[in-house]
Amino acid sequence: METLTCPRCGAEMESRALSSSLGEDGAVNVCPDGHGVFLARADLGGLIESENDWHRHAGQHTAPMPRITPDMTAPPASKPPARAWVETLFH
Repeated sequence: METLTCPRCGAEMESRALSSSLGEDGAVNVCPDGHGVFLARADLGGLIESENDWHRHAGQHTAPMPRITPDMTAPPASKPPARAWVETLFH
C-alpha cells in the first residue's frame, strides 16, 4: 500500500487500524501534526454503522446519526440563540 501525505503540510500520514462492531476492519490515515483524518468511503460507512449501533444500545438520551444519501440537503440556517430570556419575548 502506498503511503499518503497530508494535503496541508505534506507530512507522511500515519495509518491506524479500525475495528467496527460489525466485525469489519478498516484503516484511518492521520496527519501526525493534527491537520486531519482521512479514510475510505467504505470505512466511513462502517464507522457510521458502529455509531448507530452504539446509540441503539446506549439508552434513551442518544440519537443515531442519519443515513447519508445523495439527495440530502443542508439543514436550514438557524437563528442565533437569544442572549437573554427577555430577548425571546420580542421575536
